[in-house]
Amino acid sequence: MTKEKQKPAPLEFKPDIEEAAKRWDAFYAGELIDRPVIWVTAPREGYKGAPGSNYHERAFGDMDDIIERAITSAEATIYGGEAVPATWLSFGPDEIAAFIGAELQWGKDSGDTNWSVPFVEDWEKAFPLKIQEDNPLWQRMLEFYRRAASRTAGKMLLSTIDLHTNMDLLAAIRGPQRLCMDLLDQPEMIDRAMQDARAIFPKLWKDISEAGRMDELGYWQGCYSMEGAATLQCDFSCMISPEMFRRWVLPALEEEAQIVKHVIYHWDGHGVLIHSDAVTASKGLHALVYSRGGGGNRHLEHMQMFKRVQKGAKVVIEHGLREQIKIMHKMPDPDKV
Repeated sequence: MTKEKQKPAPLEFKPDIEEAAKRWDAFYAGELIDRPVIWVTAPREGYKGAPGSNYHERAFGDMDDIIERAITSAEATIYGGEAVPATWLSFGPDEIAAFIGAELQWGKDSGDTNWSVPFVEDWEKAFPLKIQEDNPLWQRMLEFYRRAASRTAGKMLLSTIDLHTNMDLLAAIRGPQRLCMDLLDQPEMIDRAMQDARAIFPKLWKDISEAGRMDELGYWQGCYSMEGAATLQCDFSCMISPEMFRRWVLPALEEEAQIVKHVIYHWDGHGVLIHSDAVTASKGLHALVYSRGGGGNRHLEHMQMFKRVQKGAKVVIEHGLREQIKIMHKMPDPDKV
């Protein structure tokens, strides 16, 4: 017996959420209703938004004020097409490393710049890697989601955190250079470290989803679903061989995708394209979005790559200005955009 799909929870700032949900479902099924899924946002006439928040403020500032400003800004925005109003509560790319014991350091000139301080000197002594339940940032994150869900329910959604998991997590706690050497010198330790990293993901997903009431209200992180949706990635993959990617990273990504249900995979930087064959043949990574790094996206320059991805039965996410989108839409297979 087929399980009946859960109806979308109504959203005040997205009155056509049911129509948008139908298009998202068609997108995941590889079908086209009458056009590709699109995200369009614009200022709402007669409303004024509020200042946004940065990583530092979300990690240490007034949670209630941040939430109220997010609601004000969402109310002042038109969400056209399949765009969905949501706010992001992330503390930074290495926040998961912080939840398992790393210290976050902050840039002097920007509250949106931070990084983790690697703490693993000896893998054997560091095991097991796991979320520290009494970690102040972890506890704050869960409370942040609980408060935000209470205030935004029925109005907008909460995006999940920055999911730099699997080998990105190991790079954050060991340091990229030392991790590269470990892959060659002690691969058996990396096997164990990846087992721990993969065990962290289900707990992380469950606890954040429950705190944010996402099963009840809906999921958003670049894509929408009542079942589960998120953007996955492994930026560290630009530093490893295709063989290493298939051994350690790809199984973790496919496992994460199975848990999340609906996934956009984020390719960050030209170096990650060495793994394009593995990613396009992967299970569960439904759509791919490419960020070239070092000067913006300019997706119009990468249409041949997008065509190759589509031939691998994947969907591509295109970013651009209105005139660029008009050109790009004509080039790839519109059923897979």
